[in-house]
Amino acid sequence: MKPGSAYDVSEFVTVEDGDKNHEGTMSLMTVAMAPATPLTYAIAYFKDFEEIYKEEEVRQEEEDDEEYSVRQLKLMTDSQFNALYIAFQRAKLPYTIEYHGVTVLNVLKDGAADGELHAGDEIVEVDGQLIEKAQELTNILSKKKENDKVHLVIDRNDELLDRTVSLKPIPGAENNRVGIGITYSESKLIKTEPNVKVNTENIGGPSAGLMFTLEILNQLLDEDLTKGYHIAGTGEMNEDGTVGRIGGIEKKVVAADEDGIEIFFAPDDEITDEMRHANPDIKSNYEAAVETAKTIGTDMEIVPVKTIDDALEYLEQLKPKKG
Repeated sequence: MKPGSAYDVSEFVTVEDGDKNHEGTMSLMTVAMAPATPLTYAIAYFKDFEEIYKEEEVRQEEEDDEEYSVRQLKLMTDSQFNALYIAFQRAKLPYTIEYHGVTVLNVLKDGAADGELHAGDEIVEVDGQLIEKAQELTNILSKKKENDKVHLVIDRNDELLDRTVSLKPIPGAENNRVGIGITYSESKLIKTEPNVKVNTENIGGPSAGLMFTLEILNQLLDEDLTKGYHIAGTGEMNEDGTVGRIGGIEKKVVAADEDGIEIFFAPDDEITDEMRHANPDIKSNYEAAVETAKTIGTDMEIVPVKTIDDALEYLEQLKPKKG
C-alpha cells in the first residue's frame, strides 16, 4: 500500500446544467494497493510511506476477492448517496429517496445461505413480502427459529431468482442467534432535481464522500467554492453531515503534496477511550495528517473538519487566490 494520486472530482461528477467553470479544483485522493512481490516488499521496507499488510488486515473475516470488491464498491455507492443527500439538503433543492431491498456483502461459510447466495445479490422479497428497507428483513427474520425455511427472491445481475434456505445459527454470533448467515447493506437510490451523474469506474471505499459533496455543491451553487485553489481532502460523508474517519491518510497527504494540492481537508475525528485502549498510539486523522505534513515539509494547509459545515465555513471565509 502506497500513496496514490489526486483526481479532479469534476471528472466523475456532472450536475445537469451545473457550473463547471471554476478557477480551482476539488480533488479526491486515492491510496494505491497491489499484491506484494519480492521487489515491492523490499522497496516498502526502505520507503517511509509504503507499507506491507497481511491480507487479513485489509479484508474482513472470511472475505474473498469478490466479496471484498463488492463491499468496496457498495461503500463507494453509499458514499455517493450521502454526498447527494447532504449536498441537496444544504443547497435547499428537491430530492426523493427510493429503497430497493438489501445488497448481500458477504456470505458466511457454513451459514444458512452458504452456496445459495452470492456477494452482490439483492434480496427483494422474503416469504412473499417485498423488501425495501433493511429493517423489514430484520423484522421478518427475528420471528423465525432454527430450521425454519425462508423463501427468498433475489436479483442477481438483473435476473430474478428463487432461493429457499433453512435458518441456522449464524457463525460467530452470540447466543446461537439464527439467521441466513450474511452481512448486508441497504440498497437505496436518491433522485434529485437537477439530475446528477456520478461515474467512479473502479474506485472503491467511502473516503471520497466529503469531496463528492463539495464538488456537487460547487456545481449547484452560483459561487466558485474553490476560489482559485487546488483543494483536496478525504473523509466518509455520513447521513447526519459528519465527516467520518478513514484509513491511509498519511499516504493521501503525501500524494496530495506531490500533485500540487494547496488545501487539504482532514477528518477531525474523536478518539474514544475504547479506541485508545485497543491502540495506545492511535491518532485522529487530522493529527496524523498534520504530523505527516511536517515530516515531508509541505506548505499545503491541513484543515480539520468534523462536519460538512466546517468545510463550507472555511471556504466561505477563504480569500480568493491572487494571480
